[in-house]
Amino acid sequence: MRRRPKTPALLAAVLLSASSFVQAAPFHLEEATIPDIQQAILAKELTSTRLVELYLKRIKAYNGTCVAEPKGILGPITTIPNAGQLNALVTLNLRPKTLKKWGFDARKARSLTDKADGDPQMPDALEVAAAQDAAFAGTGQLAGPLHGVVMAIKDQYDTFDMRTTSGADVDYANDRPPEDSTFVERLRAAGAIIIAKSNLGEYASGIPRSSYGGTFCNAYDTERSPRGSSSGSGSAVGANLVTCSIAEESGSSIRGPASAASSVGIAATEELVSRKGMVQIGINTRVGPICRTVADAARVLDVIAGYDPKDELTAFSIGRMPKDAYVSYAKPTPLAGLRIGVVREYMNKKLFTKADEQTIDLVSQGAEDLKKLGATVVDPGPEGELFTACIRKYAPQDSNALYTKRFPEVFPVDDKGEPSADHTAKLIDLAMDPSKVSEKLSLRDFGTSEGDGQNKYFIDLYLRQRGDAKIKTNADLISYARFHQDPTWPDRKKNRENVQKAKALDMSNRLLLRFSLQQVILQCMAEQQLDALVYPTSNLPPTKLGAPQGPPINGRNGGGVWSFIGAQGFPVISVPAGFTTEVYDLIRDPSAPKTPDDAWPKTGAGGGESKLAGDDHTRLVGPVKAVLPVAMDIVGRPFDEPLIIRIAAAYEAATKHRRSPPAFGPLKGEP
Repeated sequence: MRRRPKTPALLAAVLLSASSFVQAAPFHLEEATIPDIQQAILAKELTSTRLVELYLKRIKAYNGTCVAEPKGILGPITTIPNAGQLNALVTLNLRPKTLKKWGFDARKARSLTDKADGDPQMPDALEVAAAQDAAFAGTGQLAGPLHGVVMAIKDQYDTFDMRTTSGADVDYANDRPPEDSTFVERLRAAGAIIIAKSNLGEYASGIPRSSYGGTFCNAYDTERSPRGSSSGSGSAVGANLVTCSIAEESGSSIRGPASAASSVGIAATEELVSRKGMVQIGINTRVGPICRTVADAARVLDVIAGYDPKDELTAFSIGRMPKDAYVSYAKPTPLAGLRIGVVREYMNKKLFTKADEQTIDLVSQGAEDLKKLGATVVDPGPEGELFTACIRKYAPQDSNALYTKRFPEVFPVDDKGEPSADHTAKLIDLAMDPSKVSEKLSLRDFGTSEGDGQNKYFIDLYLRQRGDAKIKTNADLISYARFHQDPTWPDRKKNRENVQKAKALDMSNRLLLRFSLQQVILQCMAEQQLDALVYPTSNLPPTKLGAPQGPPINGRNGGGVWSFIGAQGFPVISVPAGFTTEVYDLIRDPSAPKTPDDAWPKTGAGGGESKLAGDDHTRLVGPVKAVLPVAMDIVGRPFDEPLIIRIAAAYEAATKHRRSPPAFGPLKGEP
């Protein structure tokens, strides 16, 4: 039995009156913020229904296929310059007759297993908007803090009225889950209108393609990646197809897509937002908003944050929520009294390539801008390192078994894996004299944890709880699905088969890595009295679709996005930091020198994907003129969202780097 969305009492009590806003200017859809929308509604210049229709017109104009697919959606693709399309939204929240009336592809239907789709308990986006308008006409009050906010939800999350398959082309008996994710319930109760499910890298992989939804493109250059895995969530916001969206990341999948869309993404503290109702949950997965402004992202976070008894991890948030709303911290204020560290470990040009340099320069300027805003910026210099000495002092002890396994020449073991020397004594030696710690130990190569069976356990648990009559296990996802076949893209079927090999769940190393990194970074910040950190969201601008990722270079993966600190639970906000003027691209070239096989980690490279044929013979070409978004990450201590929102808002107001993509401007007749 399908359940209707629940309404938390706190959100139901939030009612805003017409006196809350003063209409300052005529409403314009492009770049409209939440206050813009609500001011127009309160001034009776706009209705929720009209707003949904305006966004649908943009979706109709701009959400088509953006690559050439000569053998269909599952076959090889080639890019299209200036395609004028994005393919960001995979499923539309419209009933069949309305979908047809608007001329949308039937594949965008909100259910393929319920062809009639007539359940009155499942209103579509236009029906929700009409009901909202009727209520407003009777009361003159907004339904909640997100009244009229039109949103897309990453297809990794359950929506009781729309299909949820995590981008897979798989034959569920019922492609709709039985209930909403917890945060979706909260969004609806706050007045948000869910217009679509956004396309994603299939099963949250780091590639901008899914078997059901196809390939998706960057709004600033349709031959380039919008970054994964929440690609559609970022592009839909960046190109003004929706007001805001919800994304997910285990590594960089909120911040990466936001950065590629010149938008704002908040990857909140791991324990702050409920993950309940998510395909392939994990200890590192985080729920977060993408919007075009810091304040709007904070408004969404206000609604979705907080304890949920259905996600035990959120118990850590009890007693640690801010006294005031997150959006109250998004007012631009001077940053005097704050100390912000520049993570030069990620910004040393000598450690990376020509392709990294312009981004490093732009974010270096961002650090200078923070200084102008009154912050004390602790910058170790272009080739310096903020934390390396501190990490070498504390990490061997705090990482213990993970550290000793990395350096068998120092910590030898016998053929059974047991210590053949006194590892404890050696660790004490290193604690007493950190100069003896390996030079390979820095923030760039702190260490990793091995496969732990987490993927299989949590996807099988999700499927058991979902209760579908046909798709019950990961093995069923392999048996009853169609996968894309393209040698220039990682094999998604092979990925699922590798997941299936796990026979045990052991997250001990993953949890040890998380604890040790948090402990060390917090100590390092304390020693330097740092309130926050900054570094590039990605060293590389968005790369060409289907281009080789290349092996990691000094800890920077082939896609360029830095994910390590956030993946261990620290809150991070990504904000626009400018645009490139030129880029360098990696291409496959059989005549190029061979990259050694051991340059790639055993678990794959570049967003966790495996090396593909030809990836061991590559070279950089350029410079190529290209105006592409660059973003800066601002990191705080766990549950320090108010602080990083404050810093981001001040930086945003001072620099105004956000630009809408020129090829996806206002339509004829659009307000």
